[in-house]
Amino acid sequence: MLRQSVIPRTPWETVAKSIEFIPAEYSHKTQPESTAQEMLRCDPADVDRLAEAGLPFEVRAGVRYFDVSDLYNLGMYSGRGNTQPELAFRMLFRFAGRPVDDLLREKSWDFKVTLECTECEGEAPWRFAGPDAARFGGRQSGGAAPGASAGTAHYGATVTTLGARTPLRSARLRGITRDYLDSGYRWQMIPVPMQADYQLVHSLGATSCIAASLLLAERFRAAGYQAEAKRGWFCGVLGGALDLPHACVEVVDEDGVLRTVDIAKAQLAARLSAETGDFQELCLGSIYNKVIPSTASGGASFGYHECGSRKPVEVRADIRSLG
Repeated sequence: MLRQSVIPRTPWETVAKSIEFIPAEYSHKTQPESTAQEMLRCDPADVDRLAEAGLPFEVRAGVRYFDVSDLYNLGMYSGRGNTQPELAFRMLFRFAGRPVDDLLREKSWDFKVTLECTECEGEAPWRFAGPDAARFGGRQSGGAAPGASAGTAHYGATVTTLGARTPLRSARLRGITRDYLDSGYRWQMIPVPMQADYQLVHSLGATSCIAASLLLAERFRAAGYQAEAKRGWFCGVLGGALDLPHACVEVVDEDGVLRTVDIAKAQLAARLSAETGDFQELCLGSIYNKVIPSTASGGASFGYHECGSRKPVEVRADIRSLG
């Protein structure tokens, strides 16, 4: 009878030491211990070990609460294969191992956004950095700017995107990009406000979508190219139920053509499988139909409410494929 080999699991204490926890000034400990156990598929003793190994928490009414990014990163790098973050990552990027032709066709999206001013001080105008698909050959219908209101506003449009193979031509740009990919920065889930502090993120040896784009754009500009990190939306994830931060670098190549570098997606796809090479190459200059560009710069928020509240507006997107 054949014996099935058992791969020993990495102890949770070792996993905890392998990631960078979110610094206190950016951490929001909102997830109770029960959620931690569910996300990590672990028991209370495992949570005790993680806490002893440095996982930050707060105790409220006798219950420990954790930052969701910390929990996500622990699961992502646990090597267990059954945690919620690992399962979500594989589902999220399963398209990256398929032929890329489907990413080049025209595709339409039902695009809905809710803006919420949770500590609103009254009726006031809204500012929303909406979709700008036309910048890369797409189009949209609808999309009227939200009118002045208190508390909540809504935006809706039908957005059509497409893809095109337009790889970076400049050897210098490709070299800078390759240097970044080979630098050893480790992707982690990081809160958007912290990502804007991209020097801090990279000083920790970590990276994420917005932070990576901000640093790469800086390096392109230092080399003499016109470049800017721009935010947008990554679509078609879990039927629209998962709203992910997205950013890329837009750079004017040596031939005068504006191209995009989706550095974080290239990095994440490489982590998934060697069979994602075609998609990784697509991320280095080309466009693909799962991304809706916006008018927001890389370090900016999508939405503002001019009521005078100091608390940032919460922006939630629900983007669903129309076929």
